[in-house]
Amino acid sequence: MRSHLTGYFSMSRLTTETFEKRTRFAAPADTVFDWHLRDGAFERLNPPFEPARIVARSGGIADGGRVELQVPVGPFRQSWISEHRGYVPGVQFQDVQIRGPFASCVHTHRVEADGPHACYLDDKLEYRLPFGPLGTLGKAFVTSKLQRMFDYRHRLMAADIAAHQNVPAGVTSMKILVVGATGLVGSALVPLLTTGGHTVHKLSRSNSQRDSKTIVWDPTAGKIPVNELEGFDAVIHLAGEGIATRRWTAAQKARIRDSRVGGTSLLAGALAKLNQKPKHFLCASAIGFYGDRGDEVCAETSAPGTDFLADVCQAWEKATQPVVDAGIRVVNMRIGVVMSPQGGALKKMLTPFKLGVGGVLGSGKQYMSCITIDDVGGGIYHCLTHEELTGPVNLVDPYVVTNRDFTKTLGRILQRPTIFPAPAFVLRLAVGEMADALLLSSTRVVPNRLLSSGYQFRFPDLESGLKHVLGLK
Repeated sequence: MRSHLTGYFSMSRLTTETFEKRTRFAAPADTVFDWHLRDGAFERLNPPFEPARIVARSGGIADGGRVELQVPVGPFRQSWISEHRGYVPGVQFQDVQIRGPFASCVHTHRVEADGPHACYLDDKLEYRLPFGPLGTLGKAFVTSKLQRMFDYRHRLMAADIAAHQNVPAGVTSMKILVVGATGLVGSALVPLLTTGGHTVHKLSRSNSQRDSKTIVWDPTAGKIPVNELEGFDAVIHLAGEGIATRRWTAAQKARIRDSRVGGTSLLAGALAKLNQKPKHFLCASAIGFYGDRGDEVCAETSAPGTDFLADVCQAWEKATQPVVDAGIRVVNMRIGVVMSPQGGALKKMLTPFKLGVGGVLGSGKQYMSCITIDDVGGGIYHCLTHEELTGPVNLVDPYVVTNRDFTKTLGRILQRPTIFPAPAFVLRLAVGEMADALLLSSTRVVPNRLLSSGYQFRFPDLESGLKHVLGLK
């Protein structure tokens, strides 16, 4: 009996499962393969709904390169170490698990030309599940997770490569300084830029992770190393105190304003004085510029609002004037409600919605001008590469939804009820003034300038955008 069981477990461990995702890309084979070679490729492919954390890596994707990750396994994290093997330039590379969640796993990435202007990308995983025959019980679960991940990866990569291919003629690789590179938007934007062949440096307030591509400043103290800012082609400024991190006291409102207006004034003044000035300065702003406008449609030419956030946004945009006066092209990016499970409003919503206690906020009739994290990055990249764009540009999705629409859509794709409304008075008791400014105000914004300049949004409606960032079908 013991011999029989030993043989059964041994045979089970030898069972190899296969998962394959094959997609045709409207891009040459060398373009798709070279995309994988650039810095930021892994970060772009790292899904926001189950993100892995890079612990260490070396050697690129050629033979002998290694990467160590911390990957989510339910509520826990597990170490996953892979070594690159089977490298064939322009054709394939492999990730071979040294240690990780599988008993064994070989992931082969292969690119096959389909004529001069198209190719197939084939991701093939050959793996063995752990725990002998018990592991086979988890096959359907593993297959589902792999399908979600590689659907996301191929969809994102196809859109990114298309964005890089569709830049106007004459746009070349740039040396770019990003401020706020580790924030929600910056952490998605930087790898989008580097996989497009651009070189990115970071202006950071932290000394802890300083390297050859990091410049340290202290906007609170008014300190900025002006001489280190020379020679950049573009500066993208995304930094600012989170507006929903804590209750709005007088001190917190001052921090929100100062982090945006003061920091931008310091940076703009420094850039204006440079001998080698950047050609482009893209500065974040927000749709809070328009204030609470009911069902009025707000385009870039609309008048500003009159509340706290509208005042902050007006001062924030005016702080870029020294750069304008210095002859540098300036784009004030009025960013909408960013949809990502990694931060912002959507992250805060997910837990109550998954628990089945989500519901409309206030009347639910207020308009929400949203944008997926991928279209934020895509929109910024479009602003960077389209020199005809100057001044305010609304970064919001072209479809318009109310809070009730958003609530019902999110509940439907999560397969959860949405029958627990949050009345306005409860929200005001909970978070004070912030409730009226962020949760109950209605801002119906349209991205006229993005659309008129030819930007192609990645998702046709709210449901497809949410499903993408959440990895759902």
